[in-house]
Amino acid sequence: MSLVGPRPLVPEEAALLDHDARRRHQVRPGMTGLAQIHGASEATFGERAYWDLRYVEERSFWLDLRILAATPRAALRRR
Repeated sequence: MSLVGPRPLVPEEAALLDHDARRRHQVRPGMTGLAQIHGASEATFGERAYWDLRYVEERSFWLDLRILAATPRAALRRR
């Protein structure tokens, strides 16, 4: 596990992934990610999958820094 990346899924959610969404497994799971800073607790499964795939496509050192910087604010807002 790393600091930034898609959150691990429970087996029931993993079974729902289509072929395209399984690309989220190309990167290590993380403790925070794009889905978390965009309100994962209030998001649907599809919305979280969208943010996870966007992270896989756009990942970079700078994106990781942006996510890490935004995480405390999102946590304080209970997002």
